[in-house]
Amino acid sequence: MAKLKGLMISALAFTFAASMFIGCGGVSEEEMAQLEALRKEVNSMNSEISSLRAEKTKLEREIAEKNAKLEQCAKDKEETQKNLEKLPK
Repeated sequence: MAKLKGLMISALAFTFAASMFIGCGGVSEEEMAQLEALRKEVNSMNSEISSLRAEKTKLEREIAEKNAKLEQCAKDKEETQKNLEKLPK
């Protein structure tokens, strides 16, 4: 995540610098191509971040469900153990 954040900050800094050049006299086609490539990369990374967050949410929900099942199993086990102790030997 830190790497992504650093890359996004770099891309934004480059965009800012490029916009200053545009206002001061123009940008070459190569610079515009680089800028567009960076914009696409940032958009791609934002998409990936959204996808990973959705996956994280899904996994957290699955973990919560499994933990609830484990708690229920522990309760059932405890109750069964108490019932077994009540049986005559």
